[in-house]
Amino acid sequence: MRCPSCNSLDTQVKDSRPTEDSAVIRRRRVCIACNFRFTTFERVQLRELTVIKRNGRRVPFDRDKLVRSVQISLRKRPVDPERVEKMVSAIVRELESGGEAEVSSEAIGEIVMEHLRQLDDVAYVRFASVYRNFREAKDFETLIGELSGEDEARIATLRK
Repeated sequence: MRCPSCNSLDTQVKDSRPTEDSAVIRRRRVCIACNFRFTTFERVQLRELTVIKRNGRRVPFDRDKLVRSVQISLRKRPVDPERVEKMVSAIVRELESGGEAEVSSEAIGEIVMEHLRQLDDVAYVRFASVYRNFREAKDFETLIGELSGEDEARIATLRK
């Protein structure tokens, strides 16, 4: 592993421990050349995914980009970062186990919205407003109406 400080390839693992229900290994490393300490994470990757963008362009799937977009929608929301990481891991597992090497950006957006809806309503609305390209307040009203209708249906089911 290349040192992020001096670019030396001579680094050593000092500590390894599992995280996220043993789905990820966190490694503490130290650079032998400059003594810089840093952390890396190792995850299982079932397959290489390619994202088909709306304009037809194909790009490699980037987990970090997914994390950033989810974090933007969750900004200033009271959601535990560990729950966010578990959600992102679940989304990636769902995409990788889908059987296809190529997945559309629309399919990824829909999966993210499903997971955000369960995690935080405000983050769901924020993400949906960008993903669905809301242009006016009526678009927000429609989406919030859908959320309210689902909540009312859930409450009615619980009362029975």
